[in-house]
Amino acid sequence: MINWPILSVVTFLPLVGALFIFLVRGDEEVAARNARWVALWTTLVTFVVSLILLPNFDYADSGFQFVEKTPWLGDVASYHMGVDGISLPFVLLTTFLMPFAILASWQSVHTRVKEYMIAFMVLETMMIGTFCALDLVLFYFFFEGGLIPMFLIIGVWGGPRRIYAAFKFFLYTLTGSVLMMLAIMAMYWQAGTTDVPTLMTYGFPAGMQIWLWLAFFASFAVKMPMWPVHTWLPDTHVEAPTAGSVILAGVLLKMGGYGFLRFSLPMFPEASAFFAPMVYTLSVVAIIYTSLVALVQDDMKKLVAYSSVAHMGFVTMGIFAMNEAGLQGAMFLMISHGFVSGALFLCVGVIYDRMHTRQIAAYGGLAKRMPLYATVMMIFTMANIGLPGTSGFVGEFLTMLSVFERNTWVAFFAATGIILSAGYALWLYWRVIFGPLEKENLKHILDLSPREVVIMVPLVVLTILFGVWPMPILNMTSGAVNAVLARTDVVTGAVKTALILPF
Repeated sequence: MINWPILSVVTFLPLVGALFIFLVRGDEEVAARNARWVALWTTLVTFVVSLILLPNFDYADSGFQFVEKTPWLGDVASYHMGVDGISLPFVLLTTFLMPFAILASWQSVHTRVKEYMIAFMVLETMMIGTFCALDLVLFYFFFEGGLIPMFLIIGVWGGPRRIYAAFKFFLYTLTGSVLMMLAIMAMYWQAGTTDVPTLMTYGFPAGMQIWLWLAFFASFAVKMPMWPVHTWLPDTHVEAPTAGSVILAGVLLKMGGYGFLRFSLPMFPEASAFFAPMVYTLSVVAIIYTSLVALVQDDMKKLVAYSSVAHMGFVTMGIFAMNEAGLQGAMFLMISHGFVSGALFLCVGVIYDRMHTRQIAAYGGLAKRMPLYATVMMIFTMANIGLPGTSGFVGEFLTMLSVFERNTWVAFFAATGIILSAGYALWLYWRVIFGPLEKENLKHILDLSPREVVIMVPLVVLTILFGVWPMPILNMTSGAVNAVLARTDVVTGAVKTALILPF
């Protein structure tokens, strides 16, 4: 195993890049060019360093690895870092997507470029730290710290209604997290520690678990987001720059699902069983309702945003099925959604950079002028639907399988969301890509540039690779998932009893 603090290096390396960008001097054009290159190289180096974790990760060990622990706030909290099969995929997903976010901003961001790149470097540190933190106080610091750079990215470099969207994003996510902070304080007073591995085996009283679960749920449900606290997401996506939407959909939304797996299930198993029917109900409503809303959208970004809410409904269903297929499927679906949803926002950004509109009615017949773009978008559209052979199929199939075991009615209603997803995704693709090329301003539009090809190809490869060979992800998550299930075995009977009741 590695005997140097690799998790700290991966976590804080982006801050080193941010410092270099801050020190960049020269006129505005030179400083912007240097800031872009420093940000790109920083994210690439961070990704390469994070890959060192893979060959040194013990797949047979269900515990935390690469652990670092030193006192931080005396007896209250410690700087405790570590990863297991649940957190490591999210760390790698974060470091993988960040270079594409920087490349996507290469030509679309022209003002305050230094500050823009610094915000993304700080955001990367906060996201990685969230997945590595093994102390509740440290987790809360990283979890909430990520709000600030994303707030600035939306509010400074966003669209016409960026201020409204930025404040809505900030207030929604902060409000839920305040309740989580109160729950963390209560857990410390009860257990005398904020150490996550210790708390995962601590037996909180059943009555206390109810309130703690609700407090954590308030934060994680907004973050995913779940219906009905999802309304901030479409506005935020529409106003955010392309790179902001990629990271928001690819990584930030996954913090909610990660929180359920890391905290809610192992720390509050009885409460998780008690509230499972409620989560199923909210998930089904989210899948059907947001899919129907997506069908009537005229803005491409907003359509993809509502699609994300629907897909997160499958994730929450899988998690609270509390069986191996459900947790494995939820993990796989979140990783796949990180690739696919991020790629779809990149596809929207490609034509927005050329035409400066996201209105679906403004396009049509792009296959005649942009065959490469049409091919790439087709692959990601099929993955978003869950077509067999793409990564989107594996996660949705496993979550549906797990839910069918618990409650056939829930599985039935959720399956309608798969049909609806085919409707809005294919409807979008047909209106943008096919049909006659009638609009004059589209007759000279250019296909993917070499920079855009470099961005798209790795995402296409992974989308297809994990669709036909899902075992690398499933093997990585298996041990940690079974450890969570071992903790919830004490309430397996209660879960089954709750979920076989009529929906």
